[in-house]
Amino acid sequence: MEYDLDDDPRRLDRDAVWKWLSTDAYWGRWRTRDHVEAQFDSAWRVVGAYRRDTGEQVAVARAVGDGVAFAYLADVFVDAAHRGAGLGTRVVRAMIDDGPGASFRWTLFTADAHPLYERFGFAAPDTTAMVRPAAPDMR
Repeated sequence: MEYDLDDDPRRLDRDAVWKWLSTDAYWGRWRTRDHVEAQFDSAWRVVGAYRRDTGEQVAVARAVGDGVAFAYLADVFVDAAHRGAGLGTRVVRAMIDDGPGASFRWTLFTADAHPLYERFGFAAPDTTAMVRPAAPDMR
């Protein structure tokens, strides 16, 4: 199957994104649809992957940032039926290496995808980084 990647936020299938993030994504199921909509509306950049033959959205990634030097990668998700085709790698590459933030300092949080992100240079924070954990009800 062939896929196209696109960073046009108008192309996002908001219903598909909401379904994934509210049912399958362990990291943010506490969010309401309004929360997710607001996060994607205010994103610095989004990247979606779409089946070339049908246009169906099958993956997504969102980033927030200052547009100059820093970005946070969030909500990277590939639909279960399309995993194993390298889409996670392609979406992350499109977001961080092939886009306008290629020289930015990027950060992210993940509990289970370290090998994917390590391929793009993500590593444990250096001595300049500090993190204030989220409240327990937002984990």
